[in-house]
Amino acid sequence: MGTKKFILYMLAGWFICCKTPQITPLSPTTISQKLPTRFLANADDSLNISLPQWQKIFFDTNLSKLIDSALLNNFDVKMALQKIELSRANLNFSKSFLLPEVGIGANAGLRKFSTYTMDGVGNFDTNLSQNITPQQQIPNPLPDYGLGFQASWELDVWGKLKNRKKSALANFTASAYGKNYVITNLVAEIASTYFQLLALDKEMDILRENIVLQQEALDVVKIKREVGKANSLAVEMLSAQIENTKAIKTEVSQQIIEAQSKLTFLSGTYPDIVERDTSFSNHNFDGILSTGIPTALINNRPDIKQAEMELVATNANIKAAKAAFYPSFFIDANMGLQAFNAQFLLQTPSAVAYNVLGSLSAPLLNRRKIKADLLAANAEQKNAYINYEKQVINSFTEVYNAANNIKNTKEMYRLKKLEVAFLQKAIATSYELFNVGKAGYLEVFLAQQTALKSQIELIIYKKQQNIALVNLYKCLGGGWQ
Repeated sequence: MGTKKFILYMLAGWFICCKTPQITPLSPTTISQKLPTRFLANADDSLNISLPQWQKIFFDTNLSKLIDSALLNNFDVKMALQKIELSRANLNFSKSFLLPEVGIGANAGLRKFSTYTMDGVGNFDTNLSQNITPQQQIPNPLPDYGLGFQASWELDVWGKLKNRKKSALANFTASAYGKNYVITNLVAEIASTYFQLLALDKEMDILRENIVLQQEALDVVKIKREVGKANSLAVEMLSAQIENTKAIKTEVSQQIIEAQSKLTFLSGTYPDIVERDTSFSNHNFDGILSTGIPTALINNRPDIKQAEMELVATNANIKAAKAAFYPSFFIDANMGLQAFNAQFLLQTPSAVAYNVLGSLSAPLLNRRKIKADLLAANAEQKNAYINYEKQVINSFTEVYNAANNIKNTKEMYRLKKLEVAFLQKAIATSYELFNVGKAGYLEVFLAQQTALKSQIELIIYKKQQNIALVNLYKCLGGGWQ
């Protein structure tokens, strides 16, 4: 084979090796479903670029202490911080790709050459030469001592190493956004549980008040039974009502214990009594938060930013996988001291030795593996793109539901408040009629039972209204700032 043909075959082989499969790039700007312009038809369309900090919304001192403690001691936050440290280590490792690998080493060895080898014959003839001194004669077996530096450097001609570093940087940024998302959920969960605890406290107060009222009604019925104006059935029904209310009170007491334990666990401590201000649940949060426009979600929601950075990382991985099809350029160098006699090792410049080697290699037989790596990177990119689109649509849906929930729970609370007012009047009326004999114990029993149920429902609606605000704040991406 002639030299020209050999060169042509080499060039043709490199051309085949450098041919890469076609991969369609994906990015957040190519999302298939565009965001609507508003969440609700009559929603506030202000930009809402920055959300208020959680301290300005959950300004109760006891709640602020719980959140501050959780941000320092919560286990999920600590785990998220460790994920950041892991990503930081990978990022620092990726930075070394662009730099030469330099090391220092020492070696000592011994070689025995056969008499019937080229080295054996050559060394024998060399020792007979008149041009060498006795110190330069080559012994057999031959010792070898070395001390020096070794360096290896891959030239990043096609951007393979640069894109690996870019991928590591994007993953590091994604882990930071992941930590922010953990904080967002943590702040919302603590605030929601705190509002639930306040509602349970109020429910407990209502139950205590109703037990007193029910006991008063029972005492009146017992007196009327003694004078023949009531029967034992009335006493038994009202007594059963009191016991039922006490059972509900015990159940609420257990719920209070569990809510407090949940708050202390989220704060990273053992179960304890949680200080709270019940009046905080009565605060009017109207106008403290607006939905803004949907595009602001992309900047506010840490889970969307995390998904975006993960997509950026997969794009960089694809570019690095493509670059693996192209030839790689390496430079290897050694420099140091070398001698076959240890007493001459430190003599300079006589013992100084060095070598430099440049190499160029292109994949040939392992193209199937490289192609598989590229296809795997492409699949990861598509998965990251689908996840990004999912996060965007899910975020919009969450805000849409939370905004409607605030509007509807506010109306539910208003209507239930009117109902409770009417029922409280009904209780007073039933007592008056019962005392003058114009109503039976069943009317009193029914009025008390219905009023108790409505009072508890009123508390629940207020709790739902407050939690709806918390959910909207979380869905908009608040809590981590």
